[in-house]
Amino acid sequence: GTALVLLEAQAASGFITDPLKNEKLSVDEAVSAGLVGSEIHEKLLSAERAVTGYTDPYTKGQISLFEAMNQGLILKSHGIRLLEAQVATGGIVDPVHSHRLPVEVAYKRGYFDQEMNRILSDPSDDTKGFFDPN
Repeated sequence: GTALVLLEAQAASGFITDPLKNEKLSVDEAVSAGLVGSEIHEKLLSAERAVTGYTDPYTKGQISLFEAMNQGLILKSHGIRLLEAQVATGGIVDPVHSHRLPVEVAYKRGYFDQEMNRILSDPSDDTKGFFDPN
């Protein structure tokens, strides 16, 4: 469970890191290289879409993680965990423009609502940490 959470956080930040070769790989590349097992491939692809964007089932266009949460394509609790991983690794990823933004800038641009801004900006929220596998 801890390993999956850490791998999802890596995928949600844009890549899986090969600790031996110090290479950054996509989820597909990590599975092909045997770095992660194929049994978690789909879960990691879902997390990776937090960076690459989700496909709207109606318009077939790219939508953000927050929009996917609002449409019920991804569970809110899972989406929050992926957004928190992005915040912890440099900021909210804009899947359309492929860059990172601070939480307050993403909120001002309308990437998510006031409630999500409060959740992501709350410094006293202890869920923003990740387990140390050691």
